[in-house]
Amino acid sequence: MKRFVLTGAPGSGKTSIIRQLELDGFSVVEEAATDVIALRQAQGIAEPWTQLSFIDAVADLQRARQMRASSEQAEIQFHDRSAICTAALAEYLGYPGSDTLARELERVKSEAIFQKRVFLIRNLGFITHTEARRITFEETLRFERIHEETYRNFGFEIVSIGPGTLSERIAAIKRALAL
Repeated sequence: MKRFVLTGAPGSGKTSIIRQLELDGFSVVEEAATDVIALRQAQGIAEPWTQLSFIDAVADLQRARQMRASSEQAEIQFHDRSAICTAALAEYLGYPGSDTLARELERVKSEAIFQKRVFLIRNLGFITHTEARRITFEETLRFERIHEETYRNFGFEIVSIGPGTLSERIAAIKRALAL
């Protein structure tokens, strides 16, 4: 199975793209951070990303989802983020690396879980706020740069998917798969 990561700053359109890829018949794995945020907010924690344990919770959920999805019989699978994104998030938040995240990053590397081409979904030029997404547009630009640098530092090739309509972005991804 070939596993590809979609990454990018919050609000860049990754979820819409992953939903369309799923409708187009591809296997997909959901993003973890938003679900960790929603769960913890339901537990009464207004800003869960301010707790150091947040990074480990995201890494643990990503690993569990990837492991469950590894049994699927699919030629291509798309992941909405990965542990490398979690490393970028930790850097963005100014958190030190944790043992949990370090172990997951090593597993991802040693087992070559993901293809070396990662799809960086570029920002749309604006941000729409939600309960989980309270970042400013300027912060998304910084976050996008950190993601790109982090993936490059881990030896990934960036396939940049620029702003456009959903169908244009999906077509760009599918063209890149044919390389």
